[in-house]
Amino acid sequence: MITSATPSCCPSAHQATQQAFLGILPRLKLHAKVYFRDLKDPERREEAICEMLALAWSWFVRLAERGKDATQFASVLATYAARAVRAGRRLCGQEKTKDVLSPLAQQRRGFRVSTLSDGSSLGGNVLDEALQDNTITPIVEQVHFRLDFPRWRGSRCERDRRLIDDLMIGGRAHEMACKYGLSRSRVSELRRQFFEDWTNFCEGMPHQACTDPATAGALA
Repeated sequence: MITSATPSCCPSAHQATQQAFLGILPRLKLHAKVYFRDLKDPERREEAICEMLALAWSWFVRLAERGKDATQFASVLATYAARAVRAGRRLCGQEKTKDVLSPLAQQRRGFRVSTLSDGSSLGGNVLDEALQDNTITPIVEQVHFRLDFPRWRGSRCERDRRLIDDLMIGGRAHEMACKYGLSRSRVSELRRQFFEDWTNFCEGMPHQACTDPATAGALA
């Protein structure tokens, strides 16, 4: 059931509640601007201020319905509303801490999301190489890989071979853990072991072509 953030009383009482809130609104805005002054992005700062005022209004109405006059403790109301927004609370719910674009997730996990560079300098862009799509492998390297990889794969046990196949097609650690009855840490450990074993196998070959980029990326 969705309830409205307005008093369920007569129109005159509703207008009185609005007027009372408008009376403390400048104090709430000032508190919000000071509290969120550390947010450098103007859009994020403005969004936080608006969410804080929206929460304060919702709580103000609830208190009025209970017969309490929140104008007597406007500073306390502003403080709690600002803290709630900082913690991810929103008028329409809570921010998802697993959303990479959520400021709350970035704050808790210590990372940030930035836009890609629009251009390159004379020395190139630091992301140019990472973003290049190189799907063409020289014929010689393809032949070497098709000969060497089956030999290396055949040196592993049956379970390892099936796990390697799943990892190479993009299987995730938690999925592999459930499928093979292992812990996620054990799957990660095996992935490293596979990569090291494959690298050692390649270094023992007379050629270096068997370190196929796609395989190394899947097993690393």
